[in-house]
Order: sequence, then structure tokens, then C-alpha cells
Amino acid sequence: MIRQFVAENAKGRERLRNFVDKITDEELTLTLNAEGWTVAVALAHLAFWDERRLVLVRKWKKEGITPSPIDADIINDALVPLLLAIPPRKAANLSITIAEALDRELEEASPDLIEAMEASGDIHALDRSIHRNLHLDEIDALLKTKRQSR
Repeated sequence: MIRQFVAENAKGRERLRNFVDKITDEELTLTLNAEGWTVAVALAHLAFWDERRLVLVRKWKKEGITPSPIDADIINDALVPLLLAIPPRKAANLSITIAEALDRELEEASPDLIEAMEASGDIHALDRSIHRNLHLDEIDALLKTKRQSR
């Protein structure tokens, strides 16, 4: 079975790691959007959603896949004050640690579980690089603008 998501996750995780290794503590505190997200909040956001997926995958390995509906917009808004309370460098490092754990769990998943996850229609279930790259692209655009204005 070809598991393209493994390669995509590895590329996205490496991009995340390279980003976190190079970003300054000052850049982690830059405001990213009108909702009050900083760069560190975006990274903590990635950590949260990867951790949620990790918990689901572990549950699904034991019990089979079941629906897990969630209102992502409400969760994201509710998380901002909590994510702002995490020290920025800690948030950045968490994004990598949790991505590694989730990707490892997905790599080790049985063919039956992978097939069931694919059948769920959730494109983010296996390919975590989609979400990671979305936010890294936003952050990269902000940093490019900030760095050019110096």
C-alpha cells in the first residue's frame, strides 16, 4: 500500500522544524491576524489540532472509527486566550513534538485503519501537511512583509 500521506507529513513536519529552528523569539510574538493570533498562537493551534487527531487515532485503533463532530471555529476562538498563555518558544516546540508523535502514530497504523480513515472523507485525517502548510504559508507571508519593511 502506497502511503503518500507519510511522505507529505514528513515534508510538512520538516518544514515546520526548519521554521521553528530559525524563527526568533521576537518574531514568535508578531500579530498574525485580526483575531489576535500571534505566530506562537498559530503554532500552538497546530499543536492542539495535531494532538486532537493523535487522541482520535489512538481511540480509533482500539474502538474503530466513530464520528467526532466539532465546531472548529468556536474551538479556535475559545482557545486563543489559552494559547496566548503558553510561552511562545514552548508553543513553537510543542508544534514539532506533537507533529512527530502524530505522524509516527499514522505511519504505524494498520491498513484497515488507514482505509477507514480514507473512507471518512476527512482530507485532514491522514495528510496533516495540509493544515501545517496552510498556517506556515500565512506566517511566511507575514515575516516576509515584516523583514522587507526593516
